[in-house]
Amino acid sequence: MTLTASEAADSVAARTELDGIALKPTECDVSVAADLPVDLVCLDYEGREALPGADALAALAGSVDLRVTTPVRADGFDPRGDDSLVATLPDAAERVLVAGHGAYLSDAERKRAVAPRLGDAATAVREAGGTPWVGTEGVARLALAAGGVQYDLLSRSTERDVRGLRAAGFDGDVAVYAPVVPTDDEDAVLDAVGAYTARRKPVRDALPEGAETDSGATGRAREVLSAAVRDFALVGDPETVGERVRGLKAVGVDHVVGYPAAGVDTLR
Repeated sequence: MTLTASEAADSVAARTELDGIALKPTECDVSVAADLPVDLVCLDYEGREALPGADALAALAGSVDLRVTTPVRADGFDPRGDDSLVATLPDAAERVLVAGHGAYLSDAERKRAVAPRLGDAATAVREAGGTPWVGTEGVARLALAAGGVQYDLLSRSTERDVRGLRAAGFDGDVAVYAPVVPTDDEDAVLDAVGAYTARRKPVRDALPEGAETDSGATGRAREVLSAAVRDFALVGDPETVGERVRGLKAVGVDHVVGYPAAGVDTLR
């Protein structure tokens, strides 16, 4: 259901001050993005079979600033091999270039070299008149060399890293991707992003062996997770999230994109 102007202004998404929303096609009908009070929508890649059809992408691109994550090692988006899926993307949709999460790649795809493909894909986007967003996770130096908007994953070092980039003279755009859980209910937060946070190396190293990582966490594990989720995700009531977003902007972040880890309805 489309929000009225007053509903949009008072929605959770508006109060968080996020610039955009990231959606996973396996979790929701991506057309819901048109009903959210944001102009920027990024679609995560969860495998070729999960990529929405051309008509669905075109409809969405007609109502929002759409960016589609495209792993440069994956068949269909490989600039040095099969890039047939690129032609199915609507002209209005921009691309987010990433190395690609191994969970969504075949053995053969995972073995492909990232650097030359990232460079070729960025060049192709520019030649088509677009501006590439380049995912930095695991390939930060390669992403910087490829140019375009640097698309970072929120971490405890994000603010320091962005300050460093700006101090060194980087004047390009920086975007940050983060899971967002707009509630101060600690159990709900841990259920949504506890396991995600626990996979980060510094958190994994600090957790007791075999500890629960959701709302069932107790003692030392809960203490570690409760602190860490605030480093790697945007959590708290909408106003608290909005304050964190403003803090990121203050150090030089241009775009903050939130993935609704507890479901897209939490942002309505």
